[in-house]
Amino acid sequence: MSLHARARSALSSWIAPDAAQDALRRDYLAHLDRHPDAMWRSCLPGHLTASTAIIDPSGRRAVLTLHSKLKLWLQVGGHCEADDASLAAAALREATEESGIRGLRLLPEPVRLDRHTVPCGGGSWHLDVQYAAVAPGDAVLARVEDESDDLDWFPVDDVPDPSDDACRRLVAAAAAAVRAA
Repeated sequence: MSLHARARSALSSWIAPDAAQDALRRDYLAHLDRHPDAMWRSCLPGHLTASTAIIDPSGRRAVLTLHSKLKLWLQVGGHCEADDASLAAAALREATEESGIRGLRLLPEPVRLDRHTVPCGGGSWHLDVQYAAVAPGDAVLARVEDESDDLDWFPVDDVPDPSDDACRRLVAAAAAAVRAA
């Protein structure tokens, strides 16, 4: 099964937490149906991406990265790659690469979706599928120089500025999911 088909399957079976998230889920599915290349950066109307809020085992702290281009504190994540078996695999790969944390445990289902504009290809959409991952208790951060300007732990109820509401919503949802797991 292709990454495109796996993404469609994952989003088809995902139970959204509210009506707005379900409407976004249906929009993502329609986008996948219209664009055979929807998983790739080359799909300039917009493409699916995968991101992760990394949460400590207590559900009280989150890892955020100071994005080198956007200059915002955000979750880790990014574009799918040809070797990714699924959106979840892409999310876990990106989280591991960008945080340096080994042994992350990704929760099996997305926690949120977020569609936002980005400068890719002169202006495009990221249709972000957002996951939560639990870091090991002894996690050590290792910032990747070309990925971010900084990387640190923050209280889930005190996301630093500058950030955005989408990141704050994801961190809150991820922390709740980790505490419930």
